[in-house]
Amino acid sequence: MTDTTPPRHTTSGGRGPRAADVPAMPEPGVREFPAHSVPGGLALLLTFVGVLAGLGGAAVGVSLIDDGSGPAGAALLAAGLVATVVSIVLMTGLNMVAPGEARVVQFFGRYTGTIRKDGLRWVNPLTTRGKISTRVRNHETAVLKVNDAYGNPIELAAVVVWQVEDTAQASFEVDDFIEFVSVQTESAVRHIALDYPYDAHGEDELSLRGNAEEITDKLAVELTARVAAAGVRIIESRFTHLAYAPEIASAMLQRQQAGAVVAARKTIVEGACGMVEDAVSRISEMDDISLDDERRAAMVSNLLVVLCGDRSPQPVLNTGTLYQ
Repeated sequence: MTDTTPPRHTTSGGRGPRAADVPAMPEPGVREFPAHSVPGGLALLLTFVGVLAGLGGAAVGVSLIDDGSGPAGAALLAAGLVATVVSIVLMTGLNMVAPGEARVVQFFGRYTGTIRKDGLRWVNPLTTRGKISTRVRNHETAVLKVNDAYGNPIELAAVVVWQVEDTAQASFEVDDFIEFVSVQTESAVRHIALDYPYDAHGEDELSLRGNAEEITDKLAVELTARVAAAGVRIIESRFTHLAYAPEIASAMLQRQQAGAVVAARKTIVEGACGMVEDAVSRISEMDDISLDDERRAAMVSNLLVVLCGDRSPQPVLNTGTLYQ
């Protein structure tokens, strides 16, 4: 069985996808270019005039036949009917293009261009015109359960803002570009989660929680490479949900709480040591007070207990001496 597990690597900023990890999409076989079209208002006017002229000619031909001019009337009737039918057929080439939409034009299966100009446009009536939206869209993944780089089960979801940039590729290079973006987004999110831990143990290592901006930038780069075959442009990508899986959430919360307590205690001890040092230095500078090593040690111990304790100290009055 062939191993299809994506390769892992280490970079200066932590683990992440290399250029070789991004899938190599096939080169596009078709690119978008403008379709030949004319303003629809002029085409509508000409075809409407053609219909009126054809109907008028047919009516004149019928009147000539009734008056006894059979051959001339028949010819004029036939010409009027043909002009009417041709004008109606030409009228089917009119297309209304709304802002944020495009028409992909095909002539007997061959791609002949894309209409992006909004308004009423006219093209060859024998062509087929497929409507495709070029508006900005959002796609939000479901909450995915995956293992991070340390093997911890996590839950994450992402939202991607994207837009069709090449209508020809979106129409002909993939079967369904909306489904393609959905599947590739989920695949990229899973790949990013596998390459980074939820929380980094080292200061120089990237993590999903601690380096959200860098990770989302890498996610956007990978998504851009994955959906390029569909003519789609990634505008922005963000994680909308990131958490440990429920089965380990309580244990990880205790670990985070313990780390916070240790960090707080470290800060308290550092501050207390500085305060005790200042106090001992100032007392040593006084001429009226002289402390030997044992009294100095006792004072330092008492000050550290008072400053580092998590409860208010209870004073004890010594009625004797330090040595009794």
